[in-house]
Amino acid sequence: MKINYKYLFLAGVGAVTAFSSCRRELLTPVPQTTISDASSFSTPGRISGQLLSLYGVMKNGQFYGGRYVIDMDIRGEDFINQTNNLITGADVWALNPTNSATAVVNLWPQAYATINDCNIFLEGMASTGTAVVGATLAANYIAEAKLVRALSYYSLLQLYARPYADGNGSKPGVPLRLTALKAPGFSDLARSSVAEVYAQILKDLNEAETALPLTYGAGSATNTTRAHRNTAIALKTRVYLSMQQYANVVTEANKIVSATAPFTAATGVPHALQANIATVFTNYTTAESIMSMPNSNTAGDFPGTQNQLAYYYSPPTSLGGVGNGEFSLNDATGIAADATWTTTDARRTNFVLKTGTGSTARSWLVKYKVGGSLNYSDYVPVIRYSEVLLNLAEAKVRVSSTVDAQAVALLNAVRNRSDAATIFTVASFATSTDLINAILKERRIEFLGEGLRNGDLLRLLQTIPAKGTAQAKTPADVGYIWPIPSSELSLNKLAVDN
Repeated sequence: MKINYKYLFLAGVGAVTAFSSCRRELLTPVPQTTISDASSFSTPGRISGQLLSLYGVMKNGQFYGGRYVIDMDIRGEDFINQTNNLITGADVWALNPTNSATAVVNLWPQAYATINDCNIFLEGMASTGTAVVGATLAANYIAEAKLVRALSYYSLLQLYARPYADGNGSKPGVPLRLTALKAPGFSDLARSSVAEVYAQILKDLNEAETALPLTYGAGSATNTTRAHRNTAIALKTRVYLSMQQYANVVTEANKIVSATAPFTAATGVPHALQANIATVFTNYTTAESIMSMPNSNTAGDFPGTQNQLAYYYSPPTSLGGVGNGEFSLNDATGIAADATWTTTDARRTNFVLKTGTGSTARSWLVKYKVGGSLNYSDYVPVIRYSEVLLNLAEAKVRVSSTVDAQAVALLNAVRNRSDAATIFTVASFATSTDLINAILKERRIEFLGEGLRNGDLLRLLQTIPAKGTAQAKTPADVGYIWPIPSSELSLNKLAVDN
């Protein structure tokens, strides 16, 4: 991985040499001066700059600023490729990317650059930073770095490793790097098992939970753009769901979900569903958005060319959109074709645009509305409160193997917010499997274009369905997960391919 580790080295140096004077809420530190490694943790301002830079690296367009979320959705069956452009994911959609494919070789180094910067930060805090800012603030900063590292490792597992359910985590995961790379070399490191990587993810999240602030202040935008205690808890519900450890999902979700409707978080940031789903994608920092990657029209503070959510999903301006029309919705066999997703559902009326007639008829996802004149600067969702509710609902049913009444109420909370006419009762479901299937379908509707579909298919070892000209992939087929990048294999002699 010669290119990759060169990139890691440069990114790591950047993390310890960049000084930020940007707004806290934007998390886009712009280098103002160059300082030595020895002094990069010498003042509170410099340390704060290092901390914010971790989010900045993670929200790069090649990672959580766009491409990770896009890749996780277009691998599923709900989108149709319109441009056949390999640069914008035609091979990802067709489930046949090679070791040298653009997406495969670009996401990996950006995720590891984020991880490496976290490692550099943690080592810097241990050596000098904690003494500079004091134990309390240092604990908060360290917890944020651990959460960013955990989310980065989790993201890598979703694309480059077998699901946890395949062998209970025994299959090869990714190289688990927990020390900083500050110079070229030291590239050889075997892939840890999936279980070992998940164990480190949970260790980081558990430690983060105990030290993160409860809130950055009532109504503060920072509650969405930086990690707080409930961010760690919410992400643990996702992680445990991916591991099929459903009792743990229930335990974590119960910390921030009330027992009865209206469901809210009683401690920390007061998370709750917004009354109108459209609000979440115009006001990016409501109490529903637990964590998002912020963007703006400021130079260097948006995803960059061909990485943007609206660019991929929205049709061109000639068709009433703001994007490039890379992927339309699958009107034949995708969730857009499901009759139970009613025409009056607010998620259709606000987020689906139909264009053309006859052979030119298409449906498009217009959840992301900020166009090219503003550099496609929609915030990128990481996790919303509605996901925590549905994570809890699914886990409750799987633990009890019953048509759980609270699970039905949680499902109703998400569905009725957008479709008041559809009201589920316990009698609506003959078996627990029927309820689980309804929850899984609700996830496809609610999180369409938010990067969850690939994870849902793989965590359950389900076949990735065919769509358009792309063939289905069973768990045994080549292409079910991505190959390891050729750049990694070329330098890391201990790495093995998938």
